[in-house]
Amino acid sequence: MAGWNAGDIPDQSGRTAVVTGANSGLGYVTARELARKGARVVLACRSEVRGAEAGDRIVTEVPGADVVFLRLDLGDLGSVREFAGAYPFERLDLLVNNAGVMALPLGRTADGFETQFGVNHLGHFALTGLLMPALLATPGARVVNVASMVHALSNIDIDDLNGERRPYRKWIAYARSKTANLLFTHELARRLDAVGSDVVVAAAHPGYASTNLQAAGPRLAGRKGAERFMEVGNRVFGQSAEAGALPTLYAATAPGVRPDSFTGPSFAMWRGAPAKSWRARWTLDDTAGERLWAASEQLTGVTYDALKP
Repeated sequence: MAGWNAGDIPDQSGRTAVVTGANSGLGYVTARELARKGARVVLACRSEVRGAEAGDRIVTEVPGADVVFLRLDLGDLGSVREFAGAYPFERLDLLVNNAGVMALPLGRTADGFETQFGVNHLGHFALTGLLMPALLATPGARVVNVASMVHALSNIDIDDLNGERRPYRKWIAYARSKTANLLFTHELARRLDAVGSDVVVAAAHPGYASTNLQAAGPRLAGRKGAERFMEVGNRVFGQSAEAGALPTLYAATAPGVRPDSFTGPSFAMWRGAPAKSWRARWTLDDTAGERLWAASEQLTGVTYDALKP
């Protein structure tokens, strides 16, 4: 794993990948590099304009790239179902659950969920469940959930997943959504193993990568000073999106990636080549994983029937 970079990605010819949030930042780099190695990549983005523009940019950077845009709004379960219903291919080798929001002012999704929990966890939980038949039908398929080192700030509160019982704190809400990503990875890995599936589900995080994610929250809140502060922080401390995407690309393509593994930057979980990453002990709690799974099925209406004993 030492020194691993995008040039080490194995040939992806004949493989089909879905990357959520592929129009910018980490998702764009992930989609581009998979396409560079020969994968057919579905760009799953909320904005039709930005998704189409991302596809054009990839084809410009990687002549001959096979990219397809399909609209996906993870904050609307109706859109998630429409995406899964419109998915045009029989096989799905790789699902990269990359899209997300960070430290936003209090808001609600189209279905009434707290925005960060709804988009970062529930949207991807539903998407993965709806695409599970295609994943199970594809030998060697993988799911990669993009989490964050910020998960260490808080465990989930299973009795208050929508953050309605306590004052809203945007960074704690974000941390809980990222803990949910890791608990989902843990529980999905357990369930896949229980039915004897060879689908590998793993998690990754980018460390501190300089993308537009950091400034989005202050921008929505109208806090110009905080927005400029985050932009300066990106320039001074952040690594590039190209570097930040490497842990995701490693988890998605490297040989021997273990189920429920967590890959991040090698230097203090902050920057550097992909390496095994520390994770909070609560993200490996079987009971918490089972309870989150049950709640997620109830909230989304998506059940993983193929994984039931």
